[in-house]
Amino acid sequence: MPDQQQLSDQSIPERAVTKPDALVEPPAPKRAMAISAHPDDQEFTVAGTLAKWARAGCEIVTVCITSGDAGSNEQTNPDLAKHKLAQMREAEQRNACRVLGVQHVEFLHYPDGVLQPTLELRRDLARVIRKYKPEVVLCGDPTVRYYGNSYLNHPDHRAAADATLDAVFPSAGTRFIFPELLAEGLEPHTVSKIFIHGSEKGETYVDIAATLETKIAALKEHQSQLGDWDPAEMMREWARDGAAEHGLEYAESFRVMILKEDEQKTSQVE
Repeated sequence: MPDQQQLSDQSIPERAVTKPDALVEPPAPKRAMAISAHPDDQEFTVAGTLAKWARAGCEIVTVCITSGDAGSNEQTNPDLAKHKLAQMREAEQRNACRVLGVQHVEFLHYPDGVLQPTLELRRDLARVIRKYKPEVVLCGDPTVRYYGNSYLNHPDHRAAADATLDAVFPSAGTRFIFPELLAEGLEPHTVSKIFIHGSEKGETYVDIAATLETKIAALKEHQSQLGDWDPAEMMREWARDGAAEHGLEYAESFRVMILKEDEQKTSQVE
């Protein structure tokens, strides 16, 4: 794959560059669900992709497993502080979703900071997947313990991703796993693809040059966490990481698991 400088030197039109199949950006799905542990997780990670898909007509569901009520070191009346912080962070997440164009927001109200990939959590995630029937689910990589030499991946992030993957398969699509969901009128649903962010094996890049500023604006809605800090330059730096080698200025990368082939594509092969 030529780098940006080589492309410029050779004056090759962008459409003439052939990318390997793994690097070809998938089209926006009809419906997608982003599942995260905390308010602000999706804005730090996949918000550029969500904003791009929303502009393309994708119906998007944001699921926050906790309300982020441990995201403060407030020492005065901690119980009241936790309650108020949860309300504040839920409101910030809803505001961020409006900026991105996300239509639905679900909070599961699990305790922040002590999340575990329990059967109860797996069932609750299978419930929202069956309720909204997303074509694509986005989540983190539960196998990543740290990034570089300075960031330990939050245990809630790992637990959320672990439970999400187990909810997608096999729980959401298998009739007699959690039969109580059938009693609620929720039929099994098979997710077609999982977009896993934060993976060291990310091979699919989504061009977010047109939505990076929207991502930053959405992140800035989380004032309880950012305070006076401006995240813009860090977000641009993250989005540049690995993008140039694929001919992009800004991108988000994913490991994409294909659980069900596109029906139209399959029929064409047959």
